[in-house]
Amino acid sequence: MSQTPHRPTSPSERLALAGIAALTLVTVLIGALAPGGHGPAPRTVADDPTCLEWSDGCQVCKRWPDSVACSLPGIACEPGVQRCLIRNDG
Repeated sequence: MSQTPHRPTSPSERLALAGIAALTLVTVLIGALAPGGHGPAPRTVADDPTCLEWSDGCQVCKRWPDSVACSLPGIACEPGVQRCLIRNDG
């Protein structure tokens, strides 16, 4: 049993299909061209150059002139929020 597809014959059906196609096209274009709305990623304590030493309760990290060094966390430690312990405000 083969059925032929229904083709719009009346002007109102053609207008409705054209409207649906236009609305779909506009929606896709808005999604592609609209700005993302994402601001810069929030800074972490480790990204702050004025913070010389910070901790999350499990490990302590210290900023050296050419690198960063961190202690090893305890085996059962659950890290918390990072806090700056020593700040260079000068």
